[in-house]
Amino acid sequence: MNVTPERVREEYEFVRDRPIAPLITEVRAELGELFGTDVAGVSTERYRQEVDAVFADGDRAVNVAALVAILRELDVEGDYPGFVVDEQLGRKLAATIAGGEPLTTLAEATFHYADVHVHGDESEGAGLDDLDAALAAGVQTRLPGWEWQESASPFAVGPDAE
Repeated sequence: MNVTPERVREEYEFVRDRPIAPLITEVRAELGELFGTDVAGVSTERYRQEVDAVFADGDRAVNVAALVAILRELDVEGDYPGFVVDEQLGRKLAATIAGGEPLTTLAEATFHYADVHVHGDESEGAGLDDLDAALAAGVQTRLPGWEWQESASPFAVGPDAE
């Protein structure tokens, strides 16, 4: 695989056009219910804004594009023998999109939750459903709306901490 600026643009356009907003909204609603909080849904436009932000960071963009490209092409005959590799790649993609700890870990955990909600059909490669789950998990983790993200951490210390 050769990842060029042109290839990054191709993967950006592919990711931007994926119908991921409904999956993000579903995952956020279900997780919100599990954690006893209301979390706003996500519009297609909001999803695209977040994709734009991810790909505007060139260092992150090249890594996201490479993982997207691999997952788009990944297929394993019988699927199950490839279960581990597509899960690893999906987790890594979600974490890379999320952008650093603690969001990385949250995105990886959310990836597994989202993954059980996505099932490709027989004509799609094994990696495509993991790609969609990773996009949903990574983007949803970046977005505000969770109560714990809305205020300063009570654990912050130092001269600038409140």
